[in-house]
Amino acid sequence: MVTTAPQPAGNGTKGTGRVATWTPEIRWETRENGATYVWREDELGPYPDRITERLEHWAKATPDQTWIAARDKDGNWRKVSYSQALATVRSIAQGLMNLGLGPDHPVLILSGNSIEHALIALAAQHVGIPSAAVAPAYALISEDYAKLKDIAAQITPGAVFADKAEGYDRAVSTVFDASVAAIAAEGNFSGRPTISFADLAATPATDAVDTAAAKVGPDTVAKFLFTSGTTGSPKAVIQTQRMMCANQAMVADCYAFLTQEPPVIVDWAPWNHVASGNKVFNMALYHGGTFYIDEGKPTPKGIAETLKNLKEISPTWYFNVPSGYEMLIHAMESDDQLRQNFFKNLKMMMYAGAGMAQHTWDDLIALSARTAGYPINLVTGLGATETAPFSLAITETQPSPGNVGIPARGITLKLVPNGGKLEARLKGPNVTPGYWRNAELTANAFDDEGFYCLGDALRYAVPGDPSKGFYFDGRIAENFKLQTGTWVAVGALRATLVNDLGGLIRDCVITGENHEELGALVLPALPAMRAFLGADAPEDNAEVLAHPKLRQELSARLGAHGRKATGSATRITRLIFLDSEPSFDRGEITEKGSLNQRAILAHRAELVDRLYNDGPDVILPKAKEPA
Repeated sequence: MVTTAPQPAGNGTKGTGRVATWTPEIRWETRENGATYVWREDELGPYPDRITERLEHWAKATPDQTWIAARDKDGNWRKVSYSQALATVRSIAQGLMNLGLGPDHPVLILSGNSIEHALIALAAQHVGIPSAAVAPAYALISEDYAKLKDIAAQITPGAVFADKAEGYDRAVSTVFDASVAAIAAEGNFSGRPTISFADLAATPATDAVDTAAAKVGPDTVAKFLFTSGTTGSPKAVIQTQRMMCANQAMVADCYAFLTQEPPVIVDWAPWNHVASGNKVFNMALYHGGTFYIDEGKPTPKGIAETLKNLKEISPTWYFNVPSGYEMLIHAMESDDQLRQNFFKNLKMMMYAGAGMAQHTWDDLIALSARTAGYPINLVTGLGATETAPFSLAITETQPSPGNVGIPARGITLKLVPNGGKLEARLKGPNVTPGYWRNAELTANAFDDEGFYCLGDALRYAVPGDPSKGFYFDGRIAENFKLQTGTWVAVGALRATLVNDLGGLIRDCVITGENHEELGALVLPALPAMRAFLGADAPEDNAEVLAHPKLRQELSARLGAHGRKATGSATRITRLIFLDSEPSFDRGEITEKGSLNQRAILAHRAELVDRLYNDGPDVILPKAKEPA
């Protein structure tokens, strides 16, 4: 039996303090095998065959509109218009074609976000040459370059690009042989010829560029994006033109306000990751908006640059991770100029990358209402590198974080019972055809109906009613059983603990497999801890973590967490601080900063032993104070 339910209209119009979003109609069916299928009755509309059609469109329609901007060495905004971008893209495309690049020999981009990075990636895609942006940490932080070597072996690049040759020189000379052309915006690589980006961008474009662009179609490989590689080598996920363009049509339906006014985006998230590299980057391009590259980061040191940018540029759509929002909230509470400028034109806030604590959610909503006169919607969603990524989204106002929403137009969500959970699988034009040069891995990623297996579990926001959305219910592979045989849903529990400890920790890893009780290895939020201690806060980090007042507070909050738990599988009984920052080389942390539960537990076995031996550095719950 097929059931239909309308999703409440998005958020009306800006005139009432709200913005236009989708008005979807959801249908679902549960079959005899127990699987539930959820889809949209309204079909996905038309979209371009290639993403640079939108660049060509805006270069004619609004040639002087700024497409992308970044700070120069003097701190001023260096801007590139749509017409300038198209001309440069055509010249670079000619230069790349002259180098003999193509699907079997793409251009590998080592650098972080920059104007040059944006131009060379689009130029390659424009003429059917895949680009492959990889995490700069693979070249800058890694000591053995193992993952970079694996990536190079998988995609056999014909050229490598870096903004600054000096920082990447050792990695380039170690990993790439002399047959790989080396391109740099600044400086020269040692031991090989260096192609200047300026010279590449000055290459006279010929009719060959237009001929090549005309051959680019929906099935053309646009780029490769790599999974984080926390288990084995990073996997080269194929991103076709269809995936990216269909995804933007889905985004335009969901965030309908984007079609009414070109977006202004201020974004720091790395382009080697699918969220910003596909969704956000292409969102500005698709709608003729402006993308301001934020060279800040959601770190105690990096947030200063983000705050500087947000005091000057008013975004209309904004993304950050929960820890970044916490830092932004803290700054806005004492900086009215920042708060006013941030919310002045803002229509929607989005978070992802980790679970958001309720206090962060409440503070953001309150600050937006206080500043704008109404609460600005705060949303999240669900997707993957393999889904380009936009797949599930929520626009209906929520009282708390966590609802990842409903399927976008063109997507079918399949929910399969798996170990007491509902495993999520997806099918749609935004889903990858597979992994480059790896037929076995590709085959294992899809079920017998062609649905991509996300590896995520979902639970209904309202039992039995998919139209109300879903909550993320953990990674299937992360979950484990206690010694009692009880399953532990790791993802949900991590978010709960971070929330219950009230911002004093950044994240955690749940322990307890083959034990009777759950514990956690926690990453401290040192700025929040120092704020809690106030004048008592020591300068030394180790002394902060050992401070009796802080440990007593954590013990009390852990006790409160335990008292509201429903059983042993939802109750953390002990904490210990990670004895060092997670290691990138060991796969404990991804380039976007998320923790790998399995890798950390494998490498920190001694710390886990200390946790269960009740050593002096273990924090245990404090009993409830007597009335």
